[in-house]
Amino acid sequence: MELTVGPNQFFWPAEDWSAFYGSLAEAPVDRVVMGELVCSKRLPFYQERIPEALALLTEAGKEAVLTSLSLVTLKRERKHTADLAAMGVTVEVNDLTTLAYLPKGMGFHVGPLVNVYNEGTLAWLASLGATRICLPPELPLSSVRTLARAGRELGIAIEVWGHGRLPLAISGRCYHARLHKRTKDNCQFACENDPDGLDVKTLEGQPFMAMNGVQTLSHSYACTDYQIEALADAGVSALRLSPQSQGFTRICQNYRGRVTGVLAPGAIAADVQKASPQTRLSDGFLTGPSGVAWSAGPIPS
Repeated sequence: MELTVGPNQFFWPAEDWSAFYGSLAEAPVDRVVMGELVCSKRLPFYQERIPEALALLTEAGKEAVLTSLSLVTLKRERKHTADLAAMGVTVEVNDLTTLAYLPKGMGFHVGPLVNVYNEGTLAWLASLGATRICLPPELPLSSVRTLARAGRELGIAIEVWGHGRLPLAISGRCYHARLHKRTKDNCQFACENDPDGLDVKTLEGQPFMAMNGVQTLSHSYACTDYQIEALADAGVSALRLSPQSQGFTRICQNYRGRVTGVLAPGAIAADVQKASPQTRLSDGFLTGPSGVAWSAGPIPS
């Protein structure tokens, strides 16, 4: 299987953003999706750095892809979406309104925020020019197997969310701004203080989810360490690794080791929890009774 790095979901300083994508040029991954997925207000801080990053990754032999926004509501967001196709780079669609701005016959990818739950939707997207689809992360292995088979018949590569906090919802309101008693238009970019999202706990103090501006994420980090052989057998062509601020190159190296058979099942999880004991892992959407379940047993508190 190949490895795809998904778009960064968080708001990082421009220098950190550039350093991250510079490091990916040497990382053992096949494909990198970049650009703004969550909030268009973040884009001006690093937008001028995107062409240089695209060139660097392309020169390093990676396939470079640009993401659309996950929620397009404003005029400037519509203009940004229209401009994506003019950059001469494959576009990953994470909001179906993006399709209206792509030239007819132009191939595109589909991200995990588009609800591709059945063969009919997959076939419809294929008819419009989709060549690669990353399935929504909440699908069980049985559905992944069915869609991977349908994708193979249609000539579409099927990806599955491999590692990282799961995207659960996008809202018109900004949770970070509300927390700091600010309006969305005057958020002062409070989300920058939480480079991997802000943990949210229940009233009883139990970890529940994470917030990232207008986005809701899982508290746990999805990890397909114990499911890689089953996913490969199902016909999945690539795993998607979602950026995080610490140790990401190591994660890429470990997943490369797993998909090539150099590392045994459990090696990724053990390394993650050695480096960050407080990190909770999950793979329950694929095989468990609930999304937060973890194949290796009880989730660390």
